[in-house]
Amino acid sequence: MEFELKWLAWEITRRCNLHCVHCRSSSELDVKDHPDFSTEEGIRILDDIAGFAKPVVVLSGGEPLLRSDWPVLARHGQEKGLRMCLATNGTLVTSDVCQEILASGIRMVSLSLDGSTAQIHDDFRGQPGAFAGTTNAARLFREHGIPFLINSSFTKRNQEEIPRVYRLAKELGATAWYLFMIVPTGRGEEIMSELISPDAYEEILDWHYQMEKAEDELLVRPTCAPHYYRIRLQRAKEDGTTVQPRTLKFSTGGAKGCLAGQLIAFIDVDGNVLPCSYFPLPAGNIRTHTIREIWEESPLFKELRDFSSYKGRCGVCEYVRVCGGCRARAYAVSGDYLGEEPFCSYVPRRISSA
Repeated sequence: MEFELKWLAWEITRRCNLHCVHCRSSSELDVKDHPDFSTEEGIRILDDIAGFAKPVVVLSGGEPLLRSDWPVLARHGQEKGLRMCLATNGTLVTSDVCQEILASGIRMVSLSLDGSTAQIHDDFRGQPGAFAGTTNAARLFREHGIPFLINSSFTKRNQEEIPRVYRLAKELGATAWYLFMIVPTGRGEEIMSELISPDAYEEILDWHYQMEKAEDELLVRPTCAPHYYRIRLQRAKEDGTTVQPRTLKFSTGGAKGCLAGQLIAFIDVDGNVLPCSYFPLPAGNIRTHTIREIWEESPLFKELRDFSSYKGRCGVCEYVRVCGGCRARAYAVSGDYLGEEPFCSYVPRRISSA
């Protein structure tokens, strides 16, 4: 199947102990309108997923460690043959939590780190002490032999930090480093003016290409930056070389840009199945349909998989099947999820030669 569900993030709570400026779900500690589902419903959801596919399942949030039953969900998913992972901000990680991670069968943990200093990271995360908590979590994971990757999100306020955060991720002992380019949804809509410009975006992705060519230890990947895969093909052709991406077995793999609704999906705490965690329109709800029905029959997913329906520059771009443009960013900026990627500066051949 060309469009196989390989990676599924699952918001098991919208509660969070931080107040991050870019939070896609506007999470906070006291959430009244989006209560946590029961453990029993969580077990049913895992059974439904495992009956259809065997994707990587990431227990996410909010902050998933605020749910006392996260080890139960992780263990059940692992017993069903799912590759269970955990996404945490790190501030609640203790030695006891590390023992629970090991006992529950979690295969990989992701940490969020958005600055190389406490001043910058804590500003981004809206909480003093967040940097100390994240770096302490990395130390504890190393001590307990728990593999972890680091996700880093960037806007104008911290874009100069990119190479420094990359170096810090290596120093902390991460298995992989994922550079996230902000999608302005949820609380992130409030920082629309802080989005990195298209020209700077291109420069950052060029930097990533050169870094990736030289990197032989850390697995690296830009995320929510689909036109990186166009840039990589262009630069490799110019260099007369080929960059062979190394794939983390807990990711989707491959060299493809936007994967929303194509290889990945997101389930929110209310049971809505979304193309990705930054795409606010649901394809269906797992309380009324099975994950198979939603994945295979949703009109929204079918639209996202039909590249001939894309508009603007994306619709005529020769790299559309490699890049695809960020569908969530197109929707956030223009209101049209089939519209062109607003932060790509590339002019397709069909336009430049017209």
